[in-house]
Amino acid sequence: MSRLPGNQEERVHKLSMKATAQQAITSNASAMNGGSSGAAGMPDRQPWHALGVDETVARMETRPDGLTNAEAVQRLKTYGSNVIPRGKGDTALDLIWRQVNNPLIWVLIVSALVAMAVDPTGGVKNGLVILAVVVLNTIIGFVQEFKAGKAIEALSRMVPENVSALREGRKLTLPAADLVPGDMVLLASGDKVPADMRLIQLRNLQIEEAALTGESVPTEKRLAPVASEAGIGDRTCMVFGGTLVTYGTGTAVVVETGARTELGRISTMLRETTDLQTPLTKALAKIGWYITIAIVVIAIGILLLGTWRTMAETGVEWLPALRETVIFAIALAVGAIPEGLPAIVTIALAIGVQRMATRRAVVRKLPAVETLGSTTVICSDKTGTLTRNEMTVQELWTPASGAFAVSGVGYAPKGQLQREGTLVKTAPADLTDLLLAGVLCNDASLANEEGQWKIHGDPTEGALVVAAEKVALDVEKARAQHKRLDTIPFESENQFMATLHAQDGGRILLKGAPEAVLKRCATTPGGRVLDMEAVLREVEKLAAKGMRVLAFAAQPARGQTGIEMHDTQSGFTFLGLQGMIDPPRPEAIAAIALCHQAGITVKMITGDHQGTAQAIADQLNILPKNPAAPKAIAGAQLAQMSEVQLRDAAGACNVFARVAPEHKLGLVRALQSRNEVVAMTGDGVNDAPALKQANIGVAMGITGTSVSKEAAGIVLADDNFASIAAAVEEGRRVYDNLIKSLAFVLPTNLGLALILMWAVAFFPFADVTHVIDGVAHTMRELLMPMTPAQLLWINLVAAVALALPLAFEAKEPNVMRRPPRNPAAPVLSGFVVMRTFVVAILMTAGALGLFLYEFRAAGDSGPAALAKAQTMAVTTVIMFQIFYLLNCRSLRDSMLKIGVFSNKTVFVGIAAILVLQALFVYAPFMHEIFASAPLSAGDVLLSIVVGALILPVIGLEKWWRNRG
Repeated sequence: MSRLPGNQEERVHKLSMKATAQQAITSNASAMNGGSSGAAGMPDRQPWHALGVDETVARMETRPDGLTNAEAVQRLKTYGSNVIPRGKGDTALDLIWRQVNNPLIWVLIVSALVAMAVDPTGGVKNGLVILAVVVLNTIIGFVQEFKAGKAIEALSRMVPENVSALREGRKLTLPAADLVPGDMVLLASGDKVPADMRLIQLRNLQIEEAALTGESVPTEKRLAPVASEAGIGDRTCMVFGGTLVTYGTGTAVVVETGARTELGRISTMLRETTDLQTPLTKALAKIGWYITIAIVVIAIGILLLGTWRTMAETGVEWLPALRETVIFAIALAVGAIPEGLPAIVTIALAIGVQRMATRRAVVRKLPAVETLGSTTVICSDKTGTLTRNEMTVQELWTPASGAFAVSGVGYAPKGQLQREGTLVKTAPADLTDLLLAGVLCNDASLANEEGQWKIHGDPTEGALVVAAEKVALDVEKARAQHKRLDTIPFESENQFMATLHAQDGGRILLKGAPEAVLKRCATTPGGRVLDMEAVLREVEKLAAKGMRVLAFAAQPARGQTGIEMHDTQSGFTFLGLQGMIDPPRPEAIAAIALCHQAGITVKMITGDHQGTAQAIADQLNILPKNPAAPKAIAGAQLAQMSEVQLRDAAGACNVFARVAPEHKLGLVRALQSRNEVVAMTGDGVNDAPALKQANIGVAMGITGTSVSKEAAGIVLADDNFASIAAAVEEGRRVYDNLIKSLAFVLPTNLGLALILMWAVAFFPFADVTHVIDGVAHTMRELLMPMTPAQLLWINLVAAVALALPLAFEAKEPNVMRRPPRNPAAPVLSGFVVMRTFVVAILMTAGALGLFLYEFRAAGDSGPAALAKAQTMAVTTVIMFQIFYLLNCRSLRDSMLKIGVFSNKTVFVGIAAILVLQALFVYAPFMHEIFASAPLSAGDVLLSIVVGALILPVIGLEKWWRNRG
C-alpha cells in the first residue's frame, strides 16, 4: 500500500527545525491509558503505549499463543463482559410527568376540580373542557419529547459481535463480549477492533481512527512504544475499540475491555453531560411562574372581593357567596393562562424544522431550532466540515522550473496550473514527468460514480491522480504505456514505495517522505548536482502551510524484470515535490464571513496536527484578530490549565488541535461558563460528549457515527459548515416569529383577565332567571361577561389559528447583520410589555362595553339575553385579535412596508377563524357546548368596527418608536 505514514507532517517539521512536539494528554491520563488501574487492576505504572511488547505480555500475564480457557473464564468473572454500559433513558411515564409538572397546568387542574366540586351541573361541563385542554397540552409535549437519547446504545453497537482470537494456541472465533484482558486477537483488513489493545505483531497495519481522533487519513501502526504523555492519535502501538482496520494484518493483546476502553470512557462522559434548556424554554418557564403567581394572587383577590360584594348585594352567608364567586376565579385562571402557547411554540418550531430540512439541516430535537438563533459561538470540527475531507494537491515544485500552484478543490479533476497567479497553458517537461511519476508509483484510481468523483484507494495517492488529470495527463493511457513490472510496497520502516516500469528500457520510480527519498538522490534531471538545501527549504515552506509533502525520484532500470531493496539504495534523480492538503470548502469561507457579520465567533476544535489546523484556520479567516492572542493551542496545553486558565483560553483562542474527548467537553463547558450559547459540530465518537453538553449539538449526516447523531440536536445532511450558517439564519427567523406570536397571544390573556377583574369589581348584579326542572327561578347574580368554556375557545381555537400564520413570516432584513441576542435578556422587552398592556386595555374596554350594551338592549334578564351578550363580547375579542394580527406581522414596520400579501397564510388563518367563529355564533351544537347565541348582522358589524380601533392605535405607536 503506497501512502505516507500518519506522522509525515511531524517528520517534515523536524526537517525544517520547526517541528511541533507530540502533544501530551496528561489530564485524566490514568483513566485514558490504563496506567492507573490497567485492565488487570494494576497499581500505577507506565501506560500501555509506553511499554515494549515483551513487557506488556509479561504484565498481562499472558503468552503469544493466548490464554488458557480456564484463565479466560476466571478473567471474565473478574473484569466482566466486554460491553459498553447502557444508560437508562426516560420512560413514557417520565415524559408524561414532565408535561404535567408545570405550575400553569396545576392551576388548570385545580380549577377544573374546583369547578366540578362547587357546581355539579354547569361546573362539570366547564371542568371537563378544562381537563381536555390539559390532556391536549400533555399529548403535544409528550410527542415533542418522545426522542429518547440512544447514544449509549449506539456506542455498544460499535463493538463487533465476533472476533478471531488465540486461546491455548488455537485460532477461535469468539463473541466480542467474551474477550478478556490478556487475550490475543488477530486483526485483518476490514475488521472492527473489539477492545483497546497493544500490538505485538503487524505487517503494514493501518487503522481508521477518525471516529476517535478526527484524523482524515488512516494511521500507520508500529510496534515501538511511544512517550507516556502521547495523545490518542500518537499512540501508534495501540489499537482502540470501535476503530476499523483498513489495511494490513496484526496481532494484539487486549489490555482494556468494556467501560475501561476509550469508548467506555466516552460512554461515561455522555452520562455525565447535561441536556441544557434553551434560552426560549427557560424564558417561557420564567414567564409561566410569573403568570402562575399573578393568577393565584389575583384569584384570591377576586374571591375575597366577589364574596364581599355578593354578601352585601344579596344578603347570603359567606360560604354560599364564596361558592358563587369561585366560578369567576376559575374563569380568571382559564382566561389568563395562555393554553395555546405550547401548541404555537411547538408548531412554529416544526415549521422551522421543515425549512431547515430544505437547507440540508435535519433537526432531531425541536428546541434546537430556537437555540441556533441565539448561538454566540460555533465550535466546528475541521475534517469534512470546514474542509471537504478530500486531499488535494495544491503545490508542485521541481528543481529546474520552481513552484507551481494547482487550483480546484476535492476529487473533481477540474483545475488549472498557475504560476504566481498566471495561468500556465502548457506544463514544462520536468513538471509533466513529476506528475507522471505520481500517477505510475500509485495504486489509487479515480472514478465518476453517479455524478460524484470518488477515489478508490488511499486518499493521498488519489490526490496525485487528480492533480495529473487537472494538468491534462491521461492517467489510464499513461499507465497502459508504462506497464508496471514489479513493486516494493510502502512500509513504515522504509518510508517509500518503489515501482518498476517497462517503457523506454525500464525505469524505477520512487515516492515517499522527503527525507527517505532525498538520501537516495544525487542529481536532478539533466545531470546537475542536487541542491539538498534548496529542496529542504521548499519542504519547510510547504510544511509551514500545513501541507503533507511527497518527494519523487527516478532512475533507469538495468533490464531487470523485478526490483529488490538493494535496487533502491542510491543513484536516483530527484524529480520534485508535491504538496497536498485537505483544503477549506469555498462555501465554508463565505459562511464563516456571514457568521462574523452576525456577531458569531467560529472556533476550530480538531484532532489533527497543530500546524495543519493553524494553516487551514488562516485560510478560513478564523484566527483571532488580537495579535497577543495565541494562534492555536494543543490538547496537551489544555490538560495543564486550571479552570480559570481554560476559561480564558477558550475565549481568546479560536484554534485547538490534537484534542481528546475530555478536552472538547472541557472547552464547551468553559465557553458556557462565559455565558456563551455554544453550537458544537462533530462526526466521531470522540465528539459525542461535547455534542450532548453543548447548547446545540450538530452532527454530520454522511461521515457521522451513529453515536454522534444520537447525541446531537441537528444533523447536517451534506456535512457542510455552510449549512450551519443557513440553519442559524433560520433559527433567528424562527425566534423572531415566536416573539411576534408571544406579542400577539399575551395581550389576549391579559385582556381576558382584565375583563374578569373589572366585572368582579364594578359590574352590576342583575336578576337572572334560570329554568331548573321546568321551573323558573330568579336569582340575583353578578353578571359574568364570559364563561370558562368561552374563554378556552378564545385562548385555544382563535389564538392558535391566528398566531400560527406568524410562523410563516419572512425573515427580517437585518437578521444576519445584528449580534446574537443576549441569552440573559428578557424575552418580553419593555416595548412588548407596553404593547401588551395597551392592546389588553383596548380589548377590555371594547368587549365590556359591547357586553353591557347588548345585555341592557335586550330588556330581558333571562339566560338568552346573557348568552347573547356573552357571545357579543367573545366576538368582539375575536375581531380585536384579527386586526391586531395584521399589526404583529412586523413589530416595528407597517404591514404596507413588509408587503400586504408577503405571507398569504395570514389570510388563510383569518378566513379559518371567521368560519369557526360563525359556527360558534350560529351552530346549535356549539350553543350547547359554549352557551353561545346567534347575533344579528348589526351586532357583528359593531364588533368589527370596535375591533378595528386597534389598527390606528398600534400604527401610531409604531410611528412614534420609528420616528428617530
